[in-house]
Amino acid sequence: MPQTNMMQCDDYREHIAADPSESFDAGVDHATDCVACSNFRDEIRALDERIAAALSIAVPALHLPEFPSIDTAGPGSIVDLHTRRPTSRLRLPAWIGIAATLAAVGFLATRLLAPELVAPSIADQVIAHMDYEQSSRQVTSVAVPEQALGRVIDDNVATMETGRELVSYAMSCVINGKTVPHLVIQGANGPVTLILMAEEQIDSAIPLSGSNVHGIIVPVGSGSIAIIGERPGQLDEIDEIAKRLVETVTWKT
Repeated sequence: MPQTNMMQCDDYREHIAADPSESFDAGVDHATDCVACSNFRDEIRALDERIAAALSIAVPALHLPEFPSIDTAGPGSIVDLHTRRPTSRLRLPAWIGIAATLAAVGFLATRLLAPELVAPSIADQVIAHMDYEQSSRQVTSVAVPEQALGRVIDDNVATMETGRELVSYAMSCVINGKTVPHLVIQGANGPVTLILMAEEQIDSAIPLSGSNVHGIIVPVGSGSIAIIGERPGQLDEIDEIAKRLVETVTWKT
């Protein structure tokens, strides 16, 4: 996509992730000209709003009981700790008690104040991202320039063989708080999305099924790759692409 200003997509996405208000120079102009980055901005802002809502949980005020003053407590109610006899009970280091207390407080706070908050799974995040990036899945014969493709995958991927398919989209996107390559290739039955997650290690394949997407996340070494299409008829092709990527993708260490 041609740019009408000096800011590149990668620069814009890095800036908007750090400043969702888009107060940096040339940010508004770039998002106006670039549909993909405009969608990315909306995704970042929606995530920012969800985080703000989670942090705004009302915590009830802490009320302590009133204790009598020392002067009115009465005789025999004050204990001289220095004169108490040592017991033979096993004493644990003080830090263990403190750690246990903090763990209990954290657990109770999570359960009592926000029992409904559950971190979304990697599959949920991928499907949500696909909903935001619908404009990336266009049927086209225009390939991404090699330089732009290399800039997107260079930090994560050492080697990759996409096959004969044309790569029509390449952007750096945020999944689970990490910047990852988001590619679209023109498959035989329509566009197929690849999300290359070098730091998301999974034990086994995870199926993906949303209202508009069908696919799978496959484990590849120390990371994983999401492979997604829009039509159920693409599943056989997705399976072939998955096998090829598992054999050819290596991550940068």
